[in-house]
Amino acid sequence: MSQVIVIGGGAAGFFGAIAIAQADPLSRVILLEAGNQLLAKVRISGGGRCNVTHACFDPAVLVQNYPRGGKALRGPFSRFQPRDTVKWFEDRGVKLKTEEDGRMFPVTDRSETIVECLIEEAIAAGVDIRTGISVQGIQHKLVDDKPRFEVRLKSGQIILGDRILLATGSNPLGYQIARSLGHTIIPPVPSLFTFNITDPRLQDLSGVAVNNARVRLNDAKLEQTGPVLITHWGLSGPAVLKLSAWGARFLHEARYQTKLQIHWLPQYSQDTLRQMLGQVKNQIPQKQISANCPVPIPRRLWQSLTANLGIDQSDRWAGLSNKLLNQLIQELTQGEYEIQGKGIFKEEFVTCGGVSLKEVNFKTMESRCCPGLFFAGEILDIDGVTGGFNFQSAWTTAWLGAQP
Repeated sequence: MSQVIVIGGGAAGFFGAIAIAQADPLSRVILLEAGNQLLAKVRISGGGRCNVTHACFDPAVLVQNYPRGGKALRGPFSRFQPRDTVKWFEDRGVKLKTEEDGRMFPVTDRSETIVECLIEEAIAAGVDIRTGISVQGIQHKLVDDKPRFEVRLKSGQIILGDRILLATGSNPLGYQIARSLGHTIIPPVPSLFTFNITDPRLQDLSGVAVNNARVRLNDAKLEQTGPVLITHWGLSGPAVLKLSAWGARFLHEARYQTKLQIHWLPQYSQDTLRQMLGQVKNQIPQKQISANCPVPIPRRLWQSLTANLGIDQSDRWAGLSNKLLNQLIQELTQGEYEIQGKGIFKEEFVTCGGVSLKEVNFKTMESRCCPGLFFAGEILDIDGVTGGFNFQSAWTTAWLGAQP
């Protein structure tokens, strides 16, 4: 009987442990979790609803949502993708629903539904779940040309294993173990975060949302278009979070201090806006500029942007000079804001960086440096944008790493 040790009690660790136990019922599977709570990140994800996956069923399109790791995941997604995730949970009585933006949640809107399913399935499969168990280090040996692992616990105990599935997320201990077994670690830095911006144009606008704006990091030549939310600390929303993911390395190197350009109306060119505003000036010359917003952005944002240009509340369209008109168009399409730091995206901490993908066989998720060592989840240098993509890479890599 072989003994497989799974290190990490998160999404990837649980999914992998279950798949290993089901693929080889004769093997003994031990899951070690350092904390006292299992599946902690699953519990808080999606605002406590658990964004299980995303309704994107074409692997070629799916990989485009991964700033790092997309190319490596192309093959794995042809074997286990969101459609398989949906079926896996539905086969176990957990139905998922798709929201307008493609995110998929349990119909109960409770992350506990996913947590309970995984724990019950692991117990039914015979997985030996141990919490509060801290791993100190792992030694690898070859005995009769077969891998053997000695897993040393902080308690002093040693557990022997024939295979190891390392699914420790962004925990530094996982990187330390991988490095000790011959792997290169790409330095982890934050991904998926909000922007801290102190600017009079955004002051007192907390809660104002723009459904479609373009945010751009000119120095990195990166941009994203989508919903933007103004917060009391700066900017958030899907477009900002996606930009933070694609620009994670650049922003880290810039110490999170750089210029952000915003086009509040990306559906309009500057020439189109000039025509629109010129028509408004002719049609309602005696109306107040600040009280009559002619473009599809929130009124409060319009009033703040015009006030910032020195347009008084009593100023009328008839008195709008060509110089001010040009400045207004510039403000709407190419306004510059200083990013002064980063916030967090709820409690869902995501990193880019981790085990170098060149050192992993993505057909099996086995290490190319250490036979018998497998990887799953965020310990790898893979990260997706917000929307269920990080969980999907965890399910896929864990499932692959479990196949005999």
